[in-house]
Amino acid sequence: MTAVIQTKNLSKWYGNVLGLSDVSLEVEQGVTGLLGPNGAGKSTFLKLITGQIKPSIGHVAIQGQDVWNNYPLFGRIGFCPEQDAFYDEMTGWEFMTSLLSLYSFSRADVQSRAEKALDFVELAKDKDRLIRGYSRGMRQRLKLAQAVAHDPEIIILDEPLNGLDPLSKRKVIRLIKDYKEAGKTVIVSSHVLPEIEALTRTIILLHQGKILARGDIHYIRDLIDKHPHMISVKCSDPRRLASSLVGEPSVLNIQFGPAPDTVVFETQDRDKFFGLIPRLIVDHRIDVEEITSPDDNLQAVFDYLVGK
Repeated sequence: MTAVIQTKNLSKWYGNVLGLSDVSLEVEQGVTGLLGPNGAGKSTFLKLITGQIKPSIGHVAIQGQDVWNNYPLFGRIGFCPEQDAFYDEMTGWEFMTSLLSLYSFSRADVQSRAEKALDFVELAKDKDRLIRGYSRGMRQRLKLAQAVAHDPEIIILDEPLNGLDPLSKRKVIRLIKDYKEAGKTVIVSSHVLPEIEALTRTIILLHQGKILARGDIHYIRDLIDKHPHMISVKCSDPRRLASSLVGEPSVLNIQFGPAPDTVVFETQDRDKFFGLIPRLIVDHRIDVEEITSPDDNLQAVFDYLVGK
C-alpha cells in the first residue's frame, strides 16, 4: 500500500528544548495510533504534518507533496487539536458555518454540512448557545465537528476523546472506524493506551521526541523475546493445572491469584505453552473459563520499552 504521509529526518526544537528528533516513517491509509506520555512529542509531530509549524530539520509530505506552505493541500486535511481556541462570543452554529465558508462551499452546502456535523456530535440542540457557555465535553465535541465537517481525506485527531463521557467516546470510536472503511487516513494521538487498542492495531510509540516502535502491536510484542509473557488461566482446578506444568522448560514461573480460581504462568515461549494447554485440560478434566495474556497490551509494551 502506498504511503499517504511520509516524513524524513523530521526534527523540531524550540530554543534548547527538543520537541521531535529525527523521525522518518510512512503512514498508510487506515487508522494509525500515535502513542506516548504527555511531553513525548505527539502534538509537535501532528502540527508538523499538518503544516502548522516548520521543521527545524527534515521534511514531511502528504501524497508526495511537501506540506509546508502548501495551502491547497490543507483543505484535504481535518485537524482536531488538543487545546481549543474558540471565538467564545460566537455560537456553535456561527463557528461551524464560518469555518465551512472558507472552503468555497455554497451557502446551502455550508448549512447542510454544519447541521450534519453538529448533529453527529450531539450539539444540534445547543447550536445557538454561545461557545463560552459550553462545557469542556461540549467544546471537545465542537472541535471534532469542525475537523470532519468538510469531509477531509486525512483526519488528524490530537487526544480526541479527552473530556468525553463513555457514550460519546464509543460514538467517536465508531466514527473513526467508519472513516477507515471509507478509505480515509486517520491518525489518532492519545496517552491512554486502551483507547487506541479499541481503534487500531497499527501504532507509533513516541518517547522523548523519538520513535520507540511502530507497526502492529502484537508483532511488536512478539519481538520482545527477552521479556517473558504472562498467561493467566481461570479454571476449575488451578493447582492441578499448575502441578502438571511444573518442570516444563517453557514455564519460568507460576503464581496463583489474584482470584482463587486463577493461575498465572510466566513463559518465554508462548506458542509452545499454548500448544501444551489443550492436552492438559482434557487429560485432567479441567474446566477453563478464561485464558488471557495480561501483558499483551499497549500499556505493557510501552512500559517495557521505556524501561519502567
